[in-house]
Amino acid sequence: MLGVNESAYDPAKHTIISNASCTTNALAPAAKVLNDSFGVERLMATAIHAYTATQALVDRATKKPRRGRAAAVSLIPTTTGAAVATTRVLPELTGKMDAIAIRAPIPDGSVVDIAAELKRETTTDAVNAAMKQAADGKMKGYLAYTDDPLVSADIIGDPHSGVIDGRSTGVVDGRMARVLVWYDNEYGYAKRMVDIASYMASRE
Repeated sequence: MLGVNESAYDPAKHTIISNASCTTNALAPAAKVLNDSFGVERLMATAIHAYTATQALVDRATKKPRRGRAAAVSLIPTTTGAAVATTRVLPELTGKMDAIAIRAPIPDGSVVDIAAELKRETTTDAVNAAMKQAADGKMKGYLAYTDDPLVSADIIGDPHSGVIDGRSTGVVDGRMARVLVWYDNEYGYAKRMVDIASYMASRE
C-alpha cells in the first residue's frame, strides 16, 4: 500500500497484488503514524461511508438484511474488511484492531473515526504534529492534514488516501486518542489505483 509498505513490493515475487479498499487506504496510514509515534495497544475504527452500488434504492431481500435496506434514507451498520486488510500491511497490529462501517445516505465522501489506546502518553497537539509531519514527509501525496472545518462534501475530488481532520483530534487521559480521517471513496481511491499501477511499472 502506497505510503505504508510499498518498499516491500518485489516484482519477482508479487505478480498479483491487492490495493485493498478505499477505507483501508484511509485507515492504514493514520494507524501507522499512531503506532510508529506512540505505539498502539488497541484500535477500533468506525467508517461513515457513502452508499455504494451493492446497496438498493428500496428495501429488498438480501443475505445481509441491513445491506438490503434503502440506501438513501437510512444510516446502515454493516461489516468492513478494513481491519483485516490493515493488518496485512501492518502485521504488528494483528489481533489489536477491529472495524465497522456505517453506510450513510450520501453519494460520495466518507470519514473513518479511529479510537486508539496508546502505549505511550501523548497530547492532542503531539498527535496532530505526528500526523502533520507524516503528511508533509514520507506520506506526502497519500496522507494530508488540515485544520479547516471540513464536511463530507468538501472532500469530494480530493486525491489523497486520507485527510486528517486536525480539529477533531482528541486525547483522553494521555493514552486514549481519537483521529478522524476524511476520504473521497471514489476519486481518491481511483487515484491510488493509478498510482499503484505506475509504481509497479516503475519497478519493472
